[in-house]
Amino acid sequence: MAADFRIMRASCWTVALLCLQLANAFYIPGWSIKSYSDGEPIPLMVNKVYSDNTQIQYAFAELPFVCPPSGRSRPGTGLISGSNVALNLGEILRGDRIVVSDYELQMGQDDEAHYLCSQKVDRAGLKKAIEVVKQGYVAEWIVDNLPGATSFVTVDKSRKYYAAGFKMGYEEPSPTTGQPRYFLNNHVTLVIRYHRAPGKAGQQGKKVIVGFEVYAKSLSAENRDHSGLPPDLHDVSHGLELTMARNLTNTTTSPYDSSYYLTEYDDGAPDATLTIPYSYSVYFREEEKIEWAHRWDLFFVNQEESQKVRWLAIVNSIVISGLLTAVVAVILTRTVKGDIRGYLDGGGAGYLEDGGLLKGGAGGKKRGGGAGWRTPRKVSGEKSRGGLLDQVDIPGSGAVTPTIAADDSISDDDLPQALDDISGWKLLHADVFRPPPFAHLLAPLIGSGTQLVTMALALLGLSCLGILNPSYRGGFLTTAFICFLLASVTSGYFSARLYKTFGGTRWRNNALVTATLFPGLLFATVFVLNLFVWARASSTAIPLGTLVVLLACWLFVQVPLVYSGAWFGFDEDGISSSSSSSSTASASAAGLKSLTTRFRIARGPYTHPLPVAAPSSHHPPRPLPPASRQPWFARPVPAALVAGLIPFAVIFIELLFVFRSLWQDKSGYYYVFGFLAVVCLVLVGVVMEVSVIGVYGLLCCE
Repeated sequence: MAADFRIMRASCWTVALLCLQLANAFYIPGWSIKSYSDGEPIPLMVNKVYSDNTQIQYAFAELPFVCPPSGRSRPGTGLISGSNVALNLGEILRGDRIVVSDYELQMGQDDEAHYLCSQKVDRAGLKKAIEVVKQGYVAEWIVDNLPGATSFVTVDKSRKYYAAGFKMGYEEPSPTTGQPRYFLNNHVTLVIRYHRAPGKAGQQGKKVIVGFEVYAKSLSAENRDHSGLPPDLHDVSHGLELTMARNLTNTTTSPYDSSYYLTEYDDGAPDATLTIPYSYSVYFREEEKIEWAHRWDLFFVNQEESQKVRWLAIVNSIVISGLLTAVVAVILTRTVKGDIRGYLDGGGAGYLEDGGLLKGGAGGKKRGGGAGWRTPRKVSGEKSRGGLLDQVDIPGSGAVTPTIAADDSISDDDLPQALDDISGWKLLHADVFRPPPFAHLLAPLIGSGTQLVTMALALLGLSCLGILNPSYRGGFLTTAFICFLLASVTSGYFSARLYKTFGGTRWRNNALVTATLFPGLLFATVFVLNLFVWARASSTAIPLGTLVVLLACWLFVQVPLVYSGAWFGFDEDGISSSSSSSSTASASAAGLKSLTTRFRIARGPYTHPLPVAAPSSHHPPRPLPPASRQPWFARPVPAALVAGLIPFAVIFIELLFVFRSLWQDKSGYYYVFGFLAVVCLVLVGVVMEVSVIGVYGLLCCE
């Protein structure tokens, strides 16, 4: 017992340290305002490149065809070019690799043309550049925690909105051969939009950044002056084509013949190189209409156009929920009417108990001529019949049947008549709660499901309150990981209670399976997928140190929390009596018991919701019908598919927007959690109604 509490105490300290780290990195809107004076340097960070056509991401600073960091110190910022910015767990998992760049920005000072560097690339670097352009990769830069965005206007040209990132290049067909040609954007125009700082900082003339726009173009490497700049930055008629110098030795075909061009890059000398010059322009523009607190709104304007579709999705969900509610009402009405009709036919005024089964008078007396015996009411002071574990084996039947207490007032001779009075699906009320064949796996899976539901509810609540927002980069994944760890207590608690309900006694083994089954499969899947992205040198690959941290959190945080939840939920008297050898453990157990009583937290197995009958030779346990004799919708696989199809129809439209934001439209941000919360509430009701209908249908078939 004392060892159990020491494990729980160590786990609590570890979780507290993780929460403290999260609090230090938390970004609170309205309190983390950074204001700049005129001429103050503004650091520009380069992050990564990503594409809507593939899930492979790359760190921008590690691309072989971009300017490498110079390593110079940036005056006024305390940063060094090429240094990595500290990342939280969520940023690492989403593939961020933020590095300080060499771009020089000073508040309020425009720079029409600035030469950055000239990068020589070999054939491998050229192939990588063509791949990036061909796959439609987009670069993400950061200024004052704002991602560099491309500006667009709505269809009616009434509002402007942002899409994060800017394209690395473009593709166009050759006018003579029709073969694709690839051009790299080697010049960027940076537009910094600022607003007067609020409060005293604004009175001192300081400004805050409310917008960061990037406009990229491709400029030819020819006709450059001594400073490396083109004579006209606005002349984009000749872009920088990604091609090597052609080797025309012993070439008899025309340079414009289709057989001359390769599909990806031109044939040239083996040691040929391509020089790519990079330059940029900087402009500062005042934005009076946008305040600092609303600077992220332009990223969400495009989502407002889909609100009509979301409202239709909510109406669709409510209609489906209404139909299911009507079906459940019909089922309950038929059941209650059947019970009342059977009781009235038997004569006498009786009552309904909690289980929905009609009872006769007190003591189970017989009423009417042929009504039969009713199951007696449980009188005050009667001993509890216990949970689902109070079952006995029926010799030769291979099944177990719940029993009732020995002091029940129904005799063995009267029991057949009492059971004959029950008709329809209620004939199975004594057999329906048999333990399933794989109860040792069902209980851990149910526990892991409650853990995921708890994590999802916490994330949805924090997002609806605005605590989790795009300004806290990586905060969603970091918070999800911490909530998943904390929800391990609920996983062990519900798994242990269900395991004891099924008749299990080895609660420690069940806790170990609960803590390792789903998390172990998840970690193994992530590890295997990480090997593939690591082989592609992608920034999405989780570093080895982060994998070790995740493994340590799993073994030293989640496993003890699952163990503590299982110990609390199983509520075996032998645990406290046999293990509590010290006075400290006894006092802790007594305090825990008083806390449980005060807050009415249930422990131990779940109790039987229906009165059960004792085994009898007249009514042996009913065998389950074979699958071949059951209707197609009552078989396990079709029943699971039909039961899951209806909840999916409720939420699939909103899931479409979520998955499109995650995998297809990565330049946008999903931030309409209000619609998602409403759909989830409807989904919860639909799942409960589908469960009622499914169980009723299966009972009727059996």
